[in-house]
Amino acid sequence: MPDLQKISDDADMIVCGFAYKKTNEGISVFDLNNGKGAAVFADDGTLIETSMDDIEFSIAKKHYLANAKYMEV
Repeated sequence: MPDLQKISDDADMIVCGFAYKKTNEGISVFDLNNGKGAAVFADDGTLIETSMDDIEFSIAKKHYLANAKYMEV
């Protein structure tokens, strides 16, 4: 199981149980609620890679797009 404490501590932003971190590839997001769902998407929300289902990803994307302005690194 992933280290949820480390993921949370390293996150640039946490919204509704999703931890977001800016990386060289784009934005990585991890679902802290289930400990399994992860995704990487571009700054504009375009999906690059995911292990999330469609509903989970659409929720994570919606939260990111609504709050990206607060994620200044």
